[in-house]
Amino acid sequence: MKRISFFFFSVLLTLVVGCAGSHTKKENGYKVSEESIATTLKFLTSDELKGRDPGTEGIEEAAKYLEEVFVKNSIKPYFITYRDTLSNFSKPAYNIVGYLEGNDPKLKNEVVVVGAHYDHVGIGKAVAGDSIYNGADDNASGTTAVTEFVNYYAKEKTNKRSILFCFFSAEEKGLLGSKHLAAKLKQANMNVYLMLNYEMIGVPMPAGKDMVAFMTGYGKSNLAEKINEYSGKKFIGYYDFAIKYQLFRASDNYPFYTEFNIPAHTFSTTDMESFHYYHQPGDEFDEMDTAHMADFIQQMIPITEKLINAETKEIVLKD
Repeated sequence: MKRISFFFFSVLLTLVVGCAGSHTKKENGYKVSEESIATTLKFLTSDELKGRDPGTEGIEEAAKYLEEVFVKNSIKPYFITYRDTLSNFSKPAYNIVGYLEGNDPKLKNEVVVVGAHYDHVGIGKAVAGDSIYNGADDNASGTTAVTEFVNYYAKEKTNKRSILFCFFSAEEKGLLGSKHLAAKLKQANMNVYLMLNYEMIGVPMPAGKDMVAFMTGYGKSNLAEKINEYSGKKFIGYYDFAIKYQLFRASDNYPFYTEFNIPAHTFSTTDMESFHYYHQPGDEFDEMDTAHMADFIQQMIPITEKLINAETKEIVLKD
């Protein structure tokens, strides 16, 4: 009963905040609500969810929460329900998938995938008496970003192309959720144009870095150049750590690249060399910078608008 009541209380709080915060307007346009971000992030990182390990009660509560984000925004399930059951994992595990059709008669046949993984590693070796690996930066932060894109597009409905919003499970088990879904969509001949993935955006790049965020697979397409052109500054930069540790292959963008041969990239703002809580119990809500997250998402909205609404496929792979 404790888990159930906690879940419904959090959903109710999110509904209130979503109405009062995420859908408010700035004088010059839409305003991303830091309060909405904090509400989602705090729920996903709570000890009650016990680190969101796939196949556990904790990640089930996270799945229900994300389904409710779609429901309150009137985002339709892409499949019969929001749940896409993984075929490659031994325990019950689900991607949570919503679909928003584009408003252009021609371009709506092209799909942009916006995703993040919502699982983490669960319970592990205790550090300073804490054995719950809450996964705030990795990847409740990216999951929260996608919920804010859902909030935005559900209200504004400015997307010419269709958007598939994906919350992937079992990323930490070997990209299993995205591998399953990408193969399934490829078999169904979905016309996927671009995949935008969010991972570890909970803290800003350190002072002195000449970028707001980095993108994995920086040289594989012209996406970074286009984003910087759209934003009028060096928004996306090259990060040698991403090359050294092959981060392009380490998140849910990669199965879409391999299945569809399209530009598919992950965005991150966390400097892995200075953030010391990767896969540690210390990756908690209190370590996250929700003001930074709101600012990053706010800046990504007009960029995403241009990507989704360009009259031609401006983003292409490089040779």
